[in-house]
Amino acid sequence: MNVFLLKSKIHRATVTGGDVNYEGSLTIAADLMDQCGLREYEKILCGNMANGHRWETYAIRGKRGSGEIVMNGAVAHLGKKGDVLTIMNFAAFTKAEAKKWKPRVIVLGRGNEIISTRGI
Repeated sequence: MNVFLLKSKIHRATVTGGDVNYEGSLTIAADLMDQCGLREYEKILCGNMANGHRWETYAIRGKRGSGEIVMNGAVAHLGKKGDVLTIMNFAAFTKAEAKKWKPRVIVLGRGNEIISTRGI
């Protein structure tokens, strides 16, 4: 039997833009994705701390070092520039793996700079 645990999380990511005409997804600066172990096109769950909206989509790689967090497609209606998101993804682990697992978490501050990490 497998259990699903938090694999990685980007906490307090500030939305830098939105594009309702893009076909979908959330653009995340490449360095932020790399730091927490998030792969391009990986399924993510997002929570908007400003309004409580939650949605699933997939991550796409943005420009390294840009700090960009861009809500694309229909989800661009669920938030706006300046909103703060929690971005999470999950993975299946065996019971043995789960006992030792620690998620990779980054916490962001002003300009989406990493201010702390856990499990990295």
